[in-house]
Amino acid sequence: MHVLHAQDVAAFVHDQRNKETVRFITCGSIDDGKSTLIGRLLFESKAIFDDQLQSLRTESRQYGTQGERVELALLVDGLQAEREQGITIDVAYRFFATDRRRYIVADTPGHEQYTRNMATGASTADLAVILVDARKGVLTQTRRHSRIAAMMGIPHVLLAVTKMDLVGFDEPAFDAIADEYRAFAAGLGFTSIQAIPLSGLDGDNVLRTSARMPWYAGPSLMDYLDAVDLREVREEGRFRMPVQWVSRPSLDFRGFCGRVATGSVRPGDAVRVLPSGVQTRVKAVLSGFAEVEVARAGDAITLTLADEIDTSRGDVLAAAEAPPEVADQFEASLLWMAASPMTPGRHYLMKLGCREVTAKVTAIKFREDVNSGARLAARTLALNEIARVNLSTAAPLVFEPYRVSRTLGGFILIDKLTYQTVGAGMIEFALRRASNIHWQALELNKATRAAQKNQTPRCIWFTGLSGSGKSTIANQLEKLLLAEGRHTYLLDGDNVRHGLNRDLGFTEADRVENIRRVAEVARLMIDAGLIVLVSFISPFRSERAMARDLFAESEFVEVFVDTPIEECERRDVKGLYAKARRGELKNFTGIDSPYEPPEAPEIHVRTCEGGPGDWAERILKTIG
Repeated sequence: MHVLHAQDVAAFVHDQRNKETVRFITCGSIDDGKSTLIGRLLFESKAIFDDQLQSLRTESRQYGTQGERVELALLVDGLQAEREQGITIDVAYRFFATDRRRYIVADTPGHEQYTRNMATGASTADLAVILVDARKGVLTQTRRHSRIAAMMGIPHVLLAVTKMDLVGFDEPAFDAIADEYRAFAAGLGFTSIQAIPLSGLDGDNVLRTSARMPWYAGPSLMDYLDAVDLREVREEGRFRMPVQWVSRPSLDFRGFCGRVATGSVRPGDAVRVLPSGVQTRVKAVLSGFAEVEVARAGDAITLTLADEIDTSRGDVLAAAEAPPEVADQFEASLLWMAASPMTPGRHYLMKLGCREVTAKVTAIKFREDVNSGARLAARTLALNEIARVNLSTAAPLVFEPYRVSRTLGGFILIDKLTYQTVGAGMIEFALRRASNIHWQALELNKATRAAQKNQTPRCIWFTGLSGSGKSTIANQLEKLLLAEGRHTYLLDGDNVRHGLNRDLGFTEADRVENIRRVAEVARLMIDAGLIVLVSFISPFRSERAMARDLFAESEFVEVFVDTPIEECERRDVKGLYAKARRGELKNFTGIDSPYEPPEAPEIHVRTCEGGPGDWAERILKTIG
């Protein structure tokens, strides 16, 4: 038995530390052999321990499809559901090394349903291994994954034509697939595309070239990975570090912790804190508890600064002579990752680096056809669709275009109600016109106007089904307020559609824009010191939350007019419900378009418990 000595361990650690680390992703269509290929790489590179191999043999008998042969794909398909279905669902990360490099490989799902997981793996990859089954050729999911890889800024593609053993190692079959893929990918902007014919099952052209394909004169997969030039991927650039945490263990120490995104930093360097723009110098650079002379891209460090300046999580420390940009409107590429459609005007949380702000898509410039790349008109985005959009954020963000910095150019969108990630995007550039718009200072403000009217401005937002009685109660309440000498205005859904919103229909996208416009008008009326009553169906919680966010906490009062749909239909003198049930009226709330009841309204009106006048008086007493 060979006994490892401390010197052996130290030498091994030193050797590994000095190797270049390469992150790559495997992707493609379902059942193209991704897990088998990675399993073969791990097996051939001796990255499997004896106990793992024994366990693999046992699992191969239970889940395998190759008879008595060891099923190498099971090394990567770690989820029970994956083994039972024979597909990859989650992103599986594996590690191995050669004499030249260390590798982190992300095996990503091929199924269209899990495209979001593929995007997760691509976001940190240096290159993409895109697999194509030799029997099936280039498929739609192959094209989709290639477009996402290009969108994520991956420069190099290894086109792995797998399962060559199942087509008799036929050269024309390989050439046809390679030619078709190169023709498709010509406009995607990849720096290089290397096509390799493979059989992951037996290891042909995986670690070394195969005698069964003497017509192929290129490198094996491992030779390519060891040799591909990644210097342009690793271009350091200027110093950038998003602040993740402010460390204040005592009154004598204040440090700013984060990971260096690009460039390098040394004590004495002039840095600028963004978005404030304040300039200072680095006092010390700490790695752990020790001071170091220099920190480079990828290092997790703590910086202390020469001056006491206001810096918090989400700020960015950058080279003073070449700071990144700051803006609140952008053009970006966006991959939509949610089952519910993306609708312009709807508010989401946008996370960029360590900063999180409210954001909305203001316009979809075009949607990309996944097969042809054609630019198509779109009003919404469905699951897995890619588009170029305009974004607006509630606060300025420190950014760089994604092609310059993944850290300061890549973002995700998060649903504000469910906190699920619904989109991934890459900033292309700032919309310059945003920097030319500033708030004009005015001498009179909301408090002055409210004092003139001797009242507290409020937005009383009535929501409920068509026919629930919203407008009737709102009208009664306005009369009571007028009798008390209050200054009011009533915004009614039907009335507003005669003018301000006459160009909007009743699709989900139009409903979102309908509420956005009305909420902005209501905000202006509150600024004028008025009490504004808004009577809109406003069926979606997200839009009501968006409206609430425009006001101070005490200014917004949500009133849920809760009437059973049967009663709403009985009251319907226009016959709209009947038309909707006959299919003559599309997107009618409560019939073929959902209504999402408020979960915690300030006032819950149950119309079966009183008439409009009674409820108007109750609301008046509540709001004071």
